Amino acid sequence: MTSRRDFLKTAAIGAVAAAGTSRIARAESLLNPWSSDTGDPMANEVALSAIQAAKDAGASYSDARVGRYRRQFIAAREHQITGVNDSESFGIGVRALVNGAWGFAATRDVSREGAVRVAQQAVKVARAARAVTHTPVVLAPTPAVKGSWRTPVQQDPIDVPIEDKVALLLAANEAALKVPGVRFANSGLALLREEKTLATTDGTLITQTFVRVGPSFTVTAIGDGDFQSYTEEMAPRGSGWEYVTSLDMVGNAPKWAAIAAEKLTAKSVDVGRYDLILDPTNLWLTIHESVGHPTELDRARGYEANYAGTSFVAPPEKMIGKLKYGSRLMNIQADRIQQDSLSRCAWDDEGVAAESWLLIKDGMFHDYQTVRDQAPAIASLNGVNHSHGCSFADSWDTVQFQRMPNVSLLPGNADTTIDDIIADTDRGVVIKNRGSWSIDQQRYNFQFSGQVFYEVRKGKITGMLKDVAYQARTPDFWGSMDMIGGKRSYWLGGTFSDGKGEPGQSSSVSHGCVPARFRQVNIINTARSV
Repeated sequence: MTSRRDFLKTAAIGAVAAAGTSRIARAESLLNPWSSDTGDPMANEVALSAIQAAKDAGASYSDARVGRYRRQFIAAREHQITGVNDSESFGIGVRALVNGAWGFAATRDVSREGAVRVAQQAVKVARAARAVTHTPVVLAPTPAVKGSWRTPVQQDPIDVPIEDKVALLLAANEAALKVPGVRFANSGLALLREEKTLATTDGTLITQTFVRVGPSFTVTAIGDGDFQSYTEEMAPRGSGWEYVTSLDMVGNAPKWAAIAAEKLTAKSVDVGRYDLILDPTNLWLTIHESVGHPTELDRARGYEANYAGTSFVAPPEKMIGKLKYGSRLMNIQADRIQQDSLSRCAWDDEGVAAESWLLIKDGMFHDYQTVRDQAPAIASLNGVNHSHGCSFADSWDTVQFQRMPNVSLLPGNADTTIDDIIADTDRGVVIKNRGSWSIDQQRYNFQFSGQVFYEVRKGKITGMLKDVAYQARTPDFWGSMDMIGGKRSYWLGGTFSDGKGEPGQSSSVSHGCVPARFRQVNIINTARSV
């Protein structure tokens, strides 16, 4: 038996040893992020004690997650730092299945005794929950796995001194403020290191370490009684500090600031129907909202109706293989394996191996996002008897449930670029970077804007526009897509924080896509008064 004091002492010794070999470990992880090593033996012991205690108390299945989360947020405005938050959280969460009902409990007491107590609490919660569980939980089978995985990075961003991060943000702001007309500059960094050990009564014992970075930069220009802002689309990634430095925020800040200043002279758009050309920096968010969320099976079955919403892709028996979602050019892939993506892992929070699959195939709805207690419900419809591995919890003290994997529009076969699409368009609008958006609970009617807009006439860009937003119904919009880019124009966007669940949880997810053209989409003027 290991006491909590012994556990912490051993962990501290381990941390010192790890620091001494961290450089070698990182180099090895870049070459091979997988390992047969199951991670920290102390975390393993605590997690295994928890699931054994749940089993002894009557659970037919149990899993335990020991998690350590280090989060940093740094924000700068003009010449000053407006916020620094550096936090660490450590604990264990246990889930227990008793008579077909789930129970969950969590504690900061990461000792063997604490793990046993919290497992017994989870079993009590499950017994109580049985009275309000209408359909007993059935889990799709998954093979037991053992091993470890970590995000391949060259430099862990948490290890970079705060002073270096602050200096980077202030230097970027300073460079932007030198551009005539620019009055305000905001920059920031969101950084995460997540270490997670999972044990299940199915025999799984795994440890994973995730690293994510999320830089941001916005400038505002003022002139002639107007003001315009521009936010650069710096996609968050499942990468190390080397990704942040590759963005060259200081070197690019004047270029981004000049775009804000140029927006002051842009022409306000005339309303009407245009051929809409979306750059990947804008399209990724439309994919997230109009494809990612409605293909979540819990939404489609009504389990998120009281908070996140439902889905127009319901009921499953009338949708799988029957719903025409878009044009034949539309192939949407879900995955948890894409390099540098935010949702990348080796296994999900139920120990299911990461995979890729099609949500939309040749424009037809093909499949949903699932976890183990969802997959059996649609197995007779999609022919898939296993979970797609979408289980995730944002902390040790929150229960895992179905979250969005990476959801991406696959490239076309031809080597088409956005310049080729513009050259093929007689009258259109190009939109880049994400802006404001609004979408209904079923994800059927939506409106999206962007950061920069360009008018296209007879195959050429003729000037910058402003006050642009596009409106459509989801199937109509995707059905109008008649031209898409090839592999060379693929770009990976995403969001560091995507909310769902009640109590709410946050996850990070990437969306890759290519530029695409949508015929005769309704464009509105956001500055026009009614």
